[in-house]
Amino acid sequence: MLTFVRARRAVIAVAAVALWAAGCGLSVQSADLFVLQRTGQGQTLTLLVSDGGTIRCNGAPSQPISDALLIQARDLADNLAKDAKAKLSLPPGHNSVYTYKVKLQDGTISFADTSANAHHELAAAELFAAQTAQGVCGHT
Repeated sequence: MLTFVRARRAVIAVAAVALWAAGCGLSVQSADLFVLQRTGQGQTLTLLVSDGGTIRCNGAPSQPISDALLIQARDLADNLAKDAKAKLSLPPGHNSVYTYKVKLQDGTISFADTSANAHHELAAAELFAAQTAQGVCGHT
């Protein structure tokens, strides 16, 4: 009987600590997948994509994204990780319109829209930026 009382008190103590922590505003936030910045014609686009399923467009408040877009962002981060570690930087070619910078946990990639012909991962980053800007962010 004494062991049961101790176990019950331990459970109550753990629950009390959890409620106290929640009341103090203690929260766990998801890590950022990447920051993508597109510059060139028109307005600069900056996307901050969180692994928790949110995105910030140009510093605006975070907003939720669809599961499909989150999966696409996670795949993009995974596919760009090797280039980020290598700190890939490709100069713009002739007729370049946009330049991109993608900051990931392991490093930063910079490239122009004309660089994507040789790297399909970079083309995927361009497509993500364009679709997200038009869809979620409401920009062009």
